[in-house]
Amino acid sequence: MKEQVGRVTDAGGEGFGPLLRQWRLEASLTIEALAEASGVSVRGIGDLERGRRATPQRGTVAALADGLGLGEAERERLLAAARAGRQPRPSTAGVCAFPRGIDHFVGREAELARLTALAGQPASGQPVVVALPGPPGTGKTTLALHAARMLADRFPDAQLMVDLRGMDDAPPAPAELMLRVLKGLGVPDRDLAKAGPQGHPELYRQTLAERRCLLVLDNARDEAQVRPLLPSAGAGMVIITSRRMLTGLESVHRLPLGELSPAESAVFLTPLVGQERADADPDALAEVAERCAHLPLALRVAGNWLATRTGWTVRRLADRLALEERRLDTLAAGDLHLSAAFDLSYRQLTPKAARLFRLLSVVDGPDVDAAGAAQLTGRPPFDTEDTLEELVESGLLGTDRDRYRFHDLLRLYARNRLRATSPTGPPRRPGRHCTAGCSKPRSWPGAGTNPTTAPHPPPGRASSTCPPPNTPASGSRPKATTGSPPCARPPRQGSTPPSWRSPRPCTGSPTSGSSGGHWPEVFRTAVHSAQALGDPLAEATQLNYHAWALLMCEGRRRDSVERSAQALAAARRAEHLPQQGWAYYYSAWALGLLGDYAGAARHNREAATLFETVGDVHGTLQAMSNHSHNLSLAGRQEEAIAEIQRTLTFLDQAGDRIEPHIAAFSRARLQMNIGFAHSALENWSEAAVHLRAALDLWRDSANPGPEGQALVRLGDALLAAGRRDEARTAFTRAVSLGTATDPTSLAAARARLDDLRTTGTE
Repeated sequence: MKEQVGRVTDAGGEGFGPLLRQWRLEASLTIEALAEASGVSVRGIGDLERGRRATPQRGTVAALADGLGLGEAERERLLAAARAGRQPRPSTAGVCAFPRGIDHFVGREAELARLTALAGQPASGQPVVVALPGPPGTGKTTLALHAARMLADRFPDAQLMVDLRGMDDAPPAPAELMLRVLKGLGVPDRDLAKAGPQGHPELYRQTLAERRCLLVLDNARDEAQVRPLLPSAGAGMVIITSRRMLTGLESVHRLPLGELSPAESAVFLTPLVGQERADADPDALAEVAERCAHLPLALRVAGNWLATRTGWTVRRLADRLALEERRLDTLAAGDLHLSAAFDLSYRQLTPKAARLFRLLSVVDGPDVDAAGAAQLTGRPPFDTEDTLEELVESGLLGTDRDRYRFHDLLRLYARNRLRATSPTGPPRRPGRHCTAGCSKPRSWPGAGTNPTTAPHPPPGRASSTCPPPNTPASGSRPKATTGSPPCARPPRQGSTPPSWRSPRPCTGSPTSGSSGGHWPEVFRTAVHSAQALGDPLAEATQLNYHAWALLMCEGRRRDSVERSAQALAAARRAEHLPQQGWAYYYSAWALGLLGDYAGAARHNREAATLFETVGDVHGTLQAMSNHSHNLSLAGRQEEAIAEIQRTLTFLDQAGDRIEPHIAAFSRARLQMNIGFAHSALENWSEAAVHLRAALDLWRDSANPGPEGQALVRLGDALLAAGRRDEARTAFTRAVSLGTATDPTSLAAARARLDDLRTTGTE
């Protein structure tokens, strides 16, 4: 816009609104014209001129100055009028009441540093929203209030705290909470009445957008309650505390809170119990902190208990807390009851989640996975995992990758709830027993199978079963439906650990004949036991078993690769070549399923070399076959063909050292794979020769599944070579196998015949 001249430059002490109106009229601009020129809304300009908004943001003033075409002096005068229009805000004491004890603050340095950094981010037009989720008693409100005090000077317009009462049976609705915030910010009643209830959300957003405020939304129930309260614009900051993770909120910085460290717990307790008593018995102080699970609320209750009982020693309280059945009752001081804090979260659970929460208290260990928890509920692992995640979302369960845990105090609370709801008492604790129930393993599928076929698990030094409770240790096999209770706790120092010599898992499908969901839990526990024994060979063996279980039972391919690497390191420490070979073998298998065929080929080559060194002909054959398969998948067909030829030579040289059915299976698979490789190179005649050889071998072994696949690939090769009649015969033979072959090959053969018919060749 062109620079205006002859404008009155003396504001005459008037406020921002009159000055804006005067200069707009001098520029011969309507409100609509100024809105178009500046980008500020018509309503916004009107509210500023009428005085309904006295404190526009600096960006708004700059936009209006640009729209009016102001010079530097006039621009500064307009900014000065905006600053002068700021009036002291009403006290927010009615909205925010700081609880006693807020000055006693320990730890959370990382969280405070992050909050400070977020508050200092350059203005982007969007408020900063931070969520502080955590279990009950972790000090979420205390941290939020401490941060609010520390950051107050960065938010000069207001610092408000609103208790959302999320744990109430009927928490306040967002509309009621908006009204409380508006009144706390000093919005006149006449403006509230003029906007009406339907206009309060817009007024709420507009008011927060105009002011640099720090808003603490304490004790949020869920996303639905808090989402309408988040401003969409402005330079403010919102801190939300909640027992829930609030996963559904978007564009939120999350700082989950957990327990304090042992050192922080000691610092927390010392001023409460007194320096002299703390120094007199630091071991007892550490025991009190540990039995409080390093939970801030429990530590405060314990500290207050000692503060009001000056005749007690710290040791006396530590011994009292050592009694698990009385610990939660002891952690009560006046109206502070730790159990009451847990009650509020427990009442919010669905019946299914509440039941699992109670049952988890019988697990004799610090954590459990979904498969182990499923043994408690009798439901499938995936259903149980959903329920576990509900407990995580509610703040009653922690998680570390695939493991779920709650601290000791929540465990005791869950156990009390279990006793209260179970008329016959809690179920027997299953911790140190693992079932041996697995159907008889299928025959090893032999060398040359593709990576999706389950290989034989790695051989251990010994194999014995650990019978479940009340099951004889004789040869009788427990029913497959018995399942396996979770086995999670590593042996305590000085105790006799459970045997690391766990039963081998079934090959093939882990659920064939029995539930395979417990194998990851079984072998994870065996790993801990082997580590406690200080036996690197046992550790390597069980790590390889665990890598197999993660891959086959849970499909966790990357975790399986990581576990195989740990097995390799342990096997090297033990200088044990067979387990090194199995570590390479399992990592190759998982890498192949991840699509890293080059990496899989390298690891299979290492495995084959190690197996050959120790004279394991079956392992060598399997690794060599998978090596060639991965080379082919990586597009290195010539190398794959050469490796297959070497494998066939090895098979011939091994003679009767390889079981006949394994040798037959391997020859057929290798001939088919070499046919596939020639097809990829468009060597159609060579492909047909090897695929026909594979077909002869499959027919001799009465194995129609691979036969159908070979027939389809043979037909494709013949069709590409222009031998259409022979191709039609191959497809027809595949269809004649019917349901005896695999459905994919059957459907492909039928589709090829349909294509031939539509081209007029039938």
